[in-house]
Amino acid sequence: MSIIHETIEIAAPPKRVFETIMDPYRLRDWVTIHRSVDRVSEDPAVEGALMDQVLHVHGVSFKVHWRLVSVRAPFEAEWIGRGPAMSHARIHYGLSGDAAGPTMFDYTNDFGAPGGVLGRVASRMIVGGTSEREAHNSLLRLKALLEPDRLG
Repeated sequence: MSIIHETIEIAAPPKRVFETIMDPYRLRDWVTIHRSVDRVSEDPAVEGALMDQVLHVHGVSFKVHWRLVSVRAPFEAEWIGRGPAMSHARIHYGLSGDAAGPTMFDYTNDFGAPGGVLGRVASRMIVGGTSEREAHNSLLRLKALLEPDRLG
């Protein structure tokens, strides 16, 4: 397993941040490796919700089947994902702050590359720091999305 952890402060209330990150159709607005989403549950922000997402890394697109395993709106959500060749991920969103903001957003992605130990070694050699960089850039895009008046 590889763990990526990023934290960012966003000048917006936790409720607004949570609503944005939990909307599968807004993923394209901030997740840099996101390509598409389908088969989304009617209410994607309740425990047990499902969605299929296509991600794109190093010229390769792949589908991940996600299930929301826990949610405590607007402060916490955890997704479990299954990808190709027995790859898997656990993504945790942790938000803190008062009702007016700002919000501290803690993002953790604990993922397992396909192919067991050999797959993890190959993944480190091929992907390197891409995962950390993409997580960081995604959170910067989320911040810019929710703080449009602060650009300038």
